[in-house]
Amino acid sequence: MEYSPYILAQKKRMTIKPSHLIFYTLLFFQFPICSLALFAQSKSQEQKHLRDSIEMTEQNLSTWATNQENRRYSLKERMEKYKVNGLSIVVIKDYKIAWAKGYGWADVAQKKPVDTKTLFQAGSISKSLNGVGILKLVQEGKLDLYKDINDYLVSWKFPYDSLSKGKKITTANLLSHTAGLSGHGFGGYMKGEAIPSIYDILDGKKPANSEAVRSMYEPGKTAEYSGGGITISQLMLTDITGKKYEEYMLEQVLKPLGMTESFFSQPAPNKKNLLATGYYPDGKKANEDGYNLYPEMAAASLWTNSTDLAKYIIETQLSLKGKSAKVLSQKMTMLRLNPYIDDESALGVFIKQKGNEKYFTHSGGTKGFISEYIGSFENGNGVVVMTNGANPGIAKEIFNRIALVYNWKDFYKPEITQTISLPLSLMQKYVGNYQWQGKPVAVAIENGQLWLNAAVRSRLYFTANSEFYLAEREAHFKFNTAPNGLVDGFIDTNDNRKFEKIK
Repeated sequence: MEYSPYILAQKKRMTIKPSHLIFYTLLFFQFPICSLALFAQSKSQEQKHLRDSIEMTEQNLSTWATNQENRRYSLKERMEKYKVNGLSIVVIKDYKIAWAKGYGWADVAQKKPVDTKTLFQAGSISKSLNGVGILKLVQEGKLDLYKDINDYLVSWKFPYDSLSKGKKITTANLLSHTAGLSGHGFGGYMKGEAIPSIYDILDGKKPANSEAVRSMYEPGKTAEYSGGGITISQLMLTDITGKKYEEYMLEQVLKPLGMTESFFSQPAPNKKNLLATGYYPDGKKANEDGYNLYPEMAAASLWTNSTDLAKYIIETQLSLKGKSAKVLSQKMTMLRLNPYIDDESALGVFIKQKGNEKYFTHSGGTKGFISEYIGSFENGNGVVVMTNGANPGIAKEIFNRIALVYNWKDFYKPEITQTISLPLSLMQKYVGNYQWQGKPVAVAIENGQLWLNAAVRSRLYFTANSEFYLAEREAHFKFNTAPNGLVDGFIDTNDNRKFEKIK
């Protein structure tokens, strides 16, 4: 217990001289003054460290592979390279938002800047929040993850056929993309177009612009990404609860998570002043309104901002540790983050292993928008990157840079390459127009180097006479020479996609 100078004197039965009283008084009041000074100094150091961390992120981005040039880029340079007009970043450290910042324009014509409240169309990131909503029904005993989905579908039934080989599809199959279903993704609809019902979408009937969601092979065989399967889970949720999907998700998932600016509603509610405009790589708006509508809500319709999405990541991390249960219990969160039949596809998220650390992640893309998030299982680290551009490469570069700045062990390990220079005669053989699935690209010589002109203009870094990589795409490529000695195309060696030369 602490005593004032007066009490101390009484305890010793002594009289305090005036000079002593002044000394004790100064001593007594000096402690809080010193404490305030130390606090202010500590706060100033924290702010400087934060500014330094942000600056290091903004000025030293690098690509997935490095060579003897060891090139570094500013965030502004990479936004220009990837033709991204605006983006928002949130960094999570120790289960808290360390910093959040907007860059560029939410709308170019209006000169509306991106800030931390700017709303982006999150695309397939919707599937992560949908997984939370579905597992809440499991937690409440209203749904069994491992029973036939037709046990819960009331207004529509999935039409099994011979391709499913007598096996039944479960909700766990839907959420983990292991149901063997078609319908990879959806194109959306412009304002003013006829919007299909969920039944039209699932059966591929007009005005739906996508094919019917049907079996391609038996469930449980392998992971095959299917937005169609997630759309079935959307209908299951509404059949079970009797509520509109967007209303259920708002009341039971988004609000409890503190995602107060986010919504699944189509069209967007009265938050137009917060909406970013989507842009194609050529700089044009995604359409007149700057975004498409997605009645496939569970698969693609979420509008959110980077800070709201960070709240979801943090709650997932805390719930995993048993320290929070705003929507799901620790048991349900552990189940949600557990890959189902492979090493990556969990229930609404994908799991990535970096060294000894695991991360949960999802990306999303709609017309004019690309976003991605990642969160660690341990230590409360994470990043959100949301953009109103149509190229995904910039998010990975930001992730990697932040991992270095904040010392995420083994997260970023660039591939070390040794590049070579080609003689002009060989480079000229590779010059020409190529295509893959009707999408044209061109290879040209500029300033003594070969460049690939596509949605993103990229330099070809050669590691052998016919082998190269692109800094903006994590893949290796190889030019192919026909028996007649002429170059007839090049191959992406990661997935064997061939870009054929146009004669």
